[in-house]
Amino acid sequence: MKQTVVLGNIITMDERRPTAKAALVKDGVFAYIGDADEVKKLADPDAAVLDYGDNFIYPGFLESHCHSYLAGDRAIGQANLFQVVPTDFDKYREIIIDFINKNPQREFYLAAGWAENDEYVTKKYLDDICTDKPLLMQTGGGHSMLLNSKALEWAGIDAAYADKMGHDLVHVDENGEPDGYICEAPVFELYPKLPTTLDDAKNYLLAWQDMALANGYTAVADAGVEVTNKIAVKAFYELEQEGKLKLRTYAYLMCPDNPEDPKAEVARIAADRARYSGEYFHVVGVKTFLDGVTEAHTGWQNQDYADQPGYHGNERFNDHDKMVELIAAADAEGLSVHVHSEGGGATHFMLGCIEDAEKITGDMDQRNVLAHLHFVTDEDIRRMGATGSVPAVPPLWTAAIPGFYDIEVKYVGAELASQSYPIKSFFDAGAFPVFHSDYPVSPSFSIKDSIYMAETRSLPKGMFDGVDTQNNAKEAITREQSLRALTINVAHAWHQEHRLGSVEFGKIANMTVYDCDFLHDDIDKVGEAKLIATIVDGEEVFKA
Repeated sequence: MKQTVVLGNIITMDERRPTAKAALVKDGVFAYIGDADEVKKLADPDAAVLDYGDNFIYPGFLESHCHSYLAGDRAIGQANLFQVVPTDFDKYREIIIDFINKNPQREFYLAAGWAENDEYVTKKYLDDICTDKPLLMQTGGGHSMLLNSKALEWAGIDAAYADKMGHDLVHVDENGEPDGYICEAPVFELYPKLPTTLDDAKNYLLAWQDMALANGYTAVADAGVEVTNKIAVKAFYELEQEGKLKLRTYAYLMCPDNPEDPKAEVARIAADRARYSGEYFHVVGVKTFLDGVTEAHTGWQNQDYADQPGYHGNERFNDHDKMVELIAAADAEGLSVHVHSEGGGATHFMLGCIEDAEKITGDMDQRNVLAHLHFVTDEDIRRMGATGSVPAVPPLWTAAIPGFYDIEVKYVGAELASQSYPIKSFFDAGAFPVFHSDYPVSPSFSIKDSIYMAETRSLPKGMFDGVDTQNNAKEAITREQSLRALTINVAHAWHQEHRLGSVEFGKIANMTVYDCDFLHDDIDKVGEAKLIATIVDGEEVFKA
């Protein structure tokens, strides 16, 4: 039996024993949590020792909504535009040309991280960079994309397709021909068609695993494994069979908008769960999109856009009866439903569906997840708690970020923009909020920044210093609430609280070590905290 002694200042997230000085791990599971002298008595003489001194040890941190394949793809397979802030199309051009020159063997070229602003560009911009191969430039958020002429031709995006999908999703020129800009459903139809290999997919997932472990995460939820490429499910499965997975992934598989047969979609996902699930890749639910994002005019709002009267956003999955059927069918299979719900209208719609599904199933503990929650009414916050639904909130998006916040004010008005991204109210309503980064759709991926911004509702020092970025300060939460939203609450959302989320006897020995006491140190020290190590199954898998 393999044994490891772990020493340090342990924050357990176990209310019965909130702190400890030592833990004994046997075969990857906590066998004792308490004081150092007792651990030494219990451990075998040859037990390995991980002594972290005065540093602080937390339950392995958990990410509730990310995109694994896309993260790896953007890390090693695409031109990176995220470094350019604010939008600079001349700089984008330089980065893309450099990527093309370094990768002449590629048949397709992708760039990601474009931040939309009032400057509108068309396919001509990309045609001037590359004419002989498809070139696609995606926004950081992933809901909009610009294609050059070759990419439009390859994708079959023509005037007929634009008419079918609507000109708000496939923009056209004065002749009715696609001008290169697409958003929402056409983007998500296109991305999985991009050519890749199984080996590419495995490399992307392993690159992502390294990134997640190096950021202190020990398990993540992939919110739509096949949203960017269907091959990702098989890649996960084969990597687990090969013994290469360390990062646990709790997966939600994709369901299309308003499917013809919701029960059949759930049956397909349940079959994939049986076929592909294991210890390190495990299917727990169904993912679907209700709407888009406010900055692209596609978030489904409760009211019209301030700059576009008569239009309240893009309703994607908006068939009430089909959503109720989907939720009920998922419940029968022991699955939850995880939705992209950005605008207040989308959230209001989903909670109504959950309420009706619960009347059918009688299950008040399905733990359906609503992610992003940009704008939510007080009444819908109450309903979130009453239905046992899980609010997946993004503390990294809470600040009034210059440029982005200005767009929010323009699109929805100053009053609503100032009420964005509630968190405290969900706790007050009795819900179990979980933090998410939505990485790499959002380029930020940080535990310490999540805790810092959840308390301050402003950007960390060093980012737009001298500018007041605090927003909706009444929704600030405590450090203890932040830690719950990064650990035990996420495990609860996955129905895994008996295995993960706290340092307790019998649970999996996942831990994250920092040089900071997140509960008591000054908030500025939290913002400067350094990761020391990441531990999975009692073994150190990352060390700074």
